[in-house]
Amino acid sequence: MRQSFFFGLIALLAAAPCPAHHSFAMFDQSKSVTLHGVVKNFRWSNPHVFIQLLTASDAGIQDEWSIEMTSPEHLARLGWRPSTLKSGDKVTLIIHPMRDTTKGGQYLSGVGPNGPLFGSPAAAVSPTGEGK
Repeated sequence: MRQSFFFGLIALLAAAPCPAHHSFAMFDQSKSVTLHGVVKNFRWSNPHVFIQLLTASDAGIQDEWSIEMTSPEHLARLGWRPSTLKSGDKVTLIIHPMRDTTKGGQYLSGVGPNGPLFGSPAAAVSPTGEGK
């Protein structure tokens, strides 16, 4: 009886869902890129929040970047809200770019229309977008 209970408990635990998460290996952690642009969309959803950012090159060519953040729950604890960024907001973001050079990256810090974004280290980027 005791042995079957033990094996039953092990089987139950093995079948329980385990939290899964992808790796951040797709981002080049050795590089940081500063982006100046306009928010196209701020998507507050699980499992990760995304900022769709429109940037313009010196030649006037517009690019769209997909910037991945952490979960809404984690951002909320840092002071972020679904209304923190709105379409049309001018922002400066510092990201780890994608290793495969696609237009995307992992959010590190930023400055919004009203100064440093909640949860961003104030010293990471000044309101003018110049890194320190």
